[in-house]
This record gives sequence, structure tokens and C-alpha cells, in this order.
Amino acid sequence: MTVLHRLSLLGTALVLAGCASVSPDGLRGDVAQLTASRTAGVQAALPAADSAAKAQAQESIQRWLTEPLTQDAAVRIALLNNPGLQARLAALGVADAERVQAITLPNPHFSLGRFANSHEREIERTLAFSLLDLITLPWRTERQAERLQIATLQAAQDVVTLAADTRRAWLRAVAAEQVAATHERMVQAAEAGTELARRMASVGNWSRLQLAREQAVLHEAHSQRARARLAAATAREDLNRRLGVWGTQTQYQLAAQLPPLPAAALPADGLETTALRERLDVQTARRQLDTQAVRVGWSRAGAVFGDIGLAYSRNTATEREGGHRDTTRGWELELPLPLFDWGGAARTRAQAEVEQAAAQLQDTAVRARSEVRSAWLTYRTALDLARQQQSQVVPLRQFISDETTLRYNGMLASVWDMLAEARNSTQAVANAIEAQRDFWLAETDLQLALTGTSPGALQGLASGAATAPSPQGH
Repeated sequence: MTVLHRLSLLGTALVLAGCASVSPDGLRGDVAQLTASRTAGVQAALPAADSAAKAQAQESIQRWLTEPLTQDAAVRIALLNNPGLQARLAALGVADAERVQAITLPNPHFSLGRFANSHEREIERTLAFSLLDLITLPWRTERQAERLQIATLQAAQDVVTLAADTRRAWLRAVAAEQVAATHERMVQAAEAGTELARRMASVGNWSRLQLAREQAVLHEAHSQRARARLAAATAREDLNRRLGVWGTQTQYQLAAQLPPLPAAALPADGLETTALRERLDVQTARRQLDTQAVRVGWSRAGAVFGDIGLAYSRNTATEREGGHRDTTRGWELELPLPLFDWGGAARTRAQAEVEQAAAQLQDTAVRARSEVRSAWLTYRTALDLARQQQSQVVPLRQFISDETTLRYNGMLASVWDMLAEARNSTQAVANAIEAQRDFWLAETDLQLALTGTSPGALQGLASGAATAPSPQGH
């Protein structure tokens, strides 16, 4: 690098340092650009900093809450109204201000001294500034830009994660209300059976044992309904937290049912390549490695010569007798002597941080590959199970119910057979709803693993299978 090129870089850095300013929107526009294609196709705005935009956002939120809340509307509300996301975006604005402060040259120091003795009076004036701050300005500008880009990527990860969490919360809330409705029908069937058994036992046509069995079925149905109502209430509260709503805003109406299953499954080809190219946490790890690699070059010099100072002095001495004045001008360069610290530890630390960043990038890439494979397997299995429930199990139960009705009309089946089959059919519908919910949860995890960040513990088949109640028969 020629001297002229270095001087041009330094001059450019000085100009940039002089005109550096914080982003007017707190870098929200950059975050929105990063997340535009990573929120499952929802064109969602982020909360603005000015009061007029905030008021307009609240009007939009109120309008969305007056209609049946869809999944996309829930994501829009959460990204506009979630207090945690607002705090995270405000922290990004703080990071932007810190960047501008870091690349702004520190103010020079001016010192003024007045000294007098019996012969003369002396006035000292000194203007000093840090020479190293000026020399390292181009490197510091580049590093601060990299650090801010990393912070922007991390904020974008928070946005994508909140969108995915809101989708999961909406899916669980809608499915829980649907399942609770099926348990209401199961209770009605159990109540009808118990009432009929009580009447038959009262006239001596049934034993107390047979009545007790029907009463046990009713109590179990009541227990399942209570658990279903609790699950629906807690799922709705979880959605409320994501949306950032409270008070009368929580009285919104959810959509009536889950989205239908897709006609075709997402193919597995190219998923790992897409994850490595699109995932925000992989991009963040790459940025961190680049930042640490640049830092190695000047870390040792910064440790050894971190206190270089340059000062200009103008001293005036005036004799008390005769009034003769003598002015002394000159400059002073202050250099540290590297007697004890030669910067070896600083360079070693910088090299170790590069190795750490490289290992972190590799670990993030390996995790991204593994997570997207696991997410796709869960997604594919959940789709097969949901299709089986809807296309085979529910129709089969409906056929059994219809045949039982025919047999009852032909006096070949009892009313107890009818009631038991009604409970089994209702339970099959509840299982189908939960399988449909588990598929969409797995699909959300897959999209997050493909384009966003680590989905954490995959939500899907295990949770749904563990909580599904067993069908009740007579």
C-alpha cells in the first residue's frame, strides 16, 4: 500500500468520522429488509420510533382485533406490539449510537497554565490529541460497521423467532378451542347415557354396577373437558403475551379452524444448502469471524502504542521589570516505551478469538444442517399422520357410526352402542385436529430452521402424542 493510498484512506475516514450520524429509524429498516422473506410470506411492519407511526400502528391493531384473528394477522400484531421486540430494536438503536461515538475522533485537549516568580510571569498553552485514534480510525470504522451488522443480524433473528413463536401460539390456541368443542360433545353424549342408565336402574331394568360404569364414563368426560378448557385458556394467554395485548384487547375472536393440509409436501432436496445460505445465525457467525480476522492485524500495535500523543505548545514569558516578552513554540510527541508489554498477549488473544469464531461458525453450520434434517423428518412424518387421521381414521369412525345407527334402527344394537360410538367418533375428530396442529407446528419449525435461526426444541409429534387422551368406549 503506497503512502498516497494510505493518506487517501485516512482522509476518507476523517470525512466519514466528521459526518457520521445515527440512523434516523434506529436501523429498523435494515432489520425489516433482512426479515422480509423470513416471516412465512407475511409482509409485517416493525414498530416505528415516532409517535405518529405508533398511533397509526395501534389503529391497525385495533382493526385486526375486531375481526376473527388469522395466523398472518397475529404475526403482524406481534411484530408491531410485542414489548420485548420493541426493547430489542431500541437496543439496536443504542448500538448504532455507540458505533457513531466509537468512530468519532475524541476532542483535543487544551490546557492553559499561568506561572509566576519574582522575575517573570509565564503563560503556557498546549493543544494535544491522541495520534493513535487518528491513525487507527479507518480500522475502527470498519470494525464498528461489522459489529453493527452483527447486531442487526441478531435483531433480525429475534424478529424471525417472535414471528415463529406467534405462529405456534396461534396454532395451539385455535386447535385447543377446537378440541375443547369436541369434548363438550363428548360430555353431552356421556350425560345422555348416564341419565338413561339412571332411569333404567330406578325401574329395576339395570343393576347398580351398570349405572356406576356410566357414571364413571361421565366423570372422565368431565375431567377431559376441564383439561381441554384449561389448555385452551393457557394457549390463548400464551398468544396474548406474544401479541402484547391486555385488558379489553384480549377479547378478540380466534379463527374457527386450522389451515387445511397442503396438497404436496416440501421436497428434501437442497434443504441443507438453503439453510447454510439463508439462515441468519450462520450469517452472524460468518460476520463475527470476519470481524475477528480484521482485528488481528492491529491488536498488537494497539496494545503497545495505545497511548501515542501529539501536542503543540505556545508558551509566553514576560519579565516583571522592563516588560520584555519571550514566546516559545514547539510540539511534543509522547510515545510509550515497550519495556514490559510487547503486545504478545494481545495478539495471542486476538488469534484465539479468531479460532473461537471459526469454530463457532463450523458449529453453527453443523447444527443448521442437523436441525433442518430433523425438522424435515418431523414435518414429513407429521404430514403423513395428519393425512391418515383425516382420510382414513375419521371416515372409518364415521362409517362405524353410520353402521351402528343402522343396526340400532334394526334393533340389532342398543342405545349404549350408539352413545359409545358417538364418543369414539368425537375422540377421532379431536385426534385429527391435534395431528393437523402438529403438522403446522412442524412446518413452522422447518421454515425457521431453513431461513431464520435455531428453532430450539422441535415442537411436534412428541408433545401432541403425549397429551392426546385415549378414546373412551363402553
